[in-house]
Order: sequence, then C-alpha cells, then structure tokens
Amino acid sequence: MSFTYAEVGATRERGFRCPPGFHHLHVRTRIGEGEEVFRRASEAVLTWELHRAMGVGIEATAERAAPDVDVTVTLAGLIKAPCRVVWTVEEPRRAGWAYGTLAGHPECGEESFVVDRTGDGTVWLTISAFSKGAKWYARAGGPATRGLQHAYARRCGVVLRRLCGWYREN
Repeated sequence: MSFTYAEVGATRERGFRCPPGFHHLHVRTRIGEGEEVFRRASEAVLTWELHRAMGVGIEATAERAAPDVDVTVTLAGLIKAPCRVVWTVEEPRRAGWAYGTLAGHPECGEESFVVDRTGDGTVWLTISAFSKGAKWYARAGGPATRGLQHAYARRCGVVLRRLCGWYREN
C-alpha cells in the first residue's frame, strides 16, 4: 500500500512548509524538566505508550516506531486509520517519529510526534502535521475536524506529562 500524499517526510524538517491545499497543525507542550523526564517521554512516544494512554487503539507491525512500520489507529472502535512510519529520530536531545496516511485513512497527510530537550533542560512535545480530509465525513467536518485534531494534540501533551510524572503547572 502506498502513501496517499506526495510530500512524504516533509515533517522531518523543523518549520516545514505546509503543502498547498493542506491544513497545518503545530502544537508544542511543555512536559517537564531534566534528563529523566526526557528519557521517559521519548520512550512513551517511541513505543506507542502515549497513543494507548490517549485511549486510541494501536495495531503496529513492530513494538517501537521505525521507518516502514505499519500502524493502524482505531478511534472509538469504529474508525480505522492506516498509517506507515516515514521517519524516526533518536538523538541525545531529540526523539520521535512521523507517520503518513495510507488508503482508507479518513485524512490525507502526515503527523509527527517529537520530544526534545532544550539547552535549559526543559522537555517539550511537539506535534506537527499537515492534512486534509480524504473521506467524505472528514471533509464534511471542515473546521470541526481540524478543531478535534488540535484538541487531540493538546491532550497528547497533558497525557505525556502525566505519564512522565510531571505535574507542575507551566
């Protein structure tokens, strides 16, 4: 199965340009501070733990994100969203991955989940995406669909902060 969009891997570049006709998403959430928080957050993102803690179903062909791993996200037990990991990064201060949509996904595009630790030790989760509706119901949802995507991205930050045991308010 091939990707449903041409710009495969575009989210790898920080500050990427959103392809014409797609909607851009960029949500950055402070997770906590320190090396231990970074390691815990990175592991939760790379092993699908964050997604499972969000309450979505995850079926993946590997236990850890890696290029060419197929992932099917199931929402509410009804909507199946097939994807494939297009890139990963595991560096001392940056870890994460992105997946792109495959045929049958309600959306068309790519989404990345990246944890990074800045020079002052602050740990951030950044979710970036570009997408447009592929199925009729995603297109019909228009701004409401995009609102749900933003809410999901913000909730990912809240859930990851909890998984890392970091409760201090920003």
